[in-house]
Amino acid sequence: MNIVLWVLQVALALLYVAGGSYKAFSFQQLAGQFDALSHGGWRALGIVEILGGVLLILPAATKWMPALTAHAAVVLAVETFALAALYARHSLKLTAENPMVWALAMGAVVAFVAYGRYVLNPLA
Repeated sequence: MNIVLWVLQVALALLYVAGGSYKAFSFQQLAGQFDALSHGGWRALGIVEILGGVLLILPAATKWMPALTAHAAVVLAVETFALAALYARHSLKLTAENPMVWALAMGAVVAFVAYGRYVLNPLA
């Protein structure tokens, strides 16, 4: 189970750092496409995602406060489900183009990582 959790953590970290970078540094494009959040809102979400992506890997890999990995996963799950709810207010179509579908999938996976690190295979 530990190997599965590590693979998921690495994949999620890459996705969250990439997505967070886009939200933090290209927020003008996002705000033009989806105006539910202001520029500052997109930037704040991006910074949370970048920090969370780093914390999914770094504490567990260095064995310095490894509980931060599980806490980061919980924060990312809450943030991702909140973003999915925001997307759902815009459109409920279950298509690949709807970001709500991807947010729900990523939220479910990061919630599984949080559960796995808290209950199934804690690092601390």
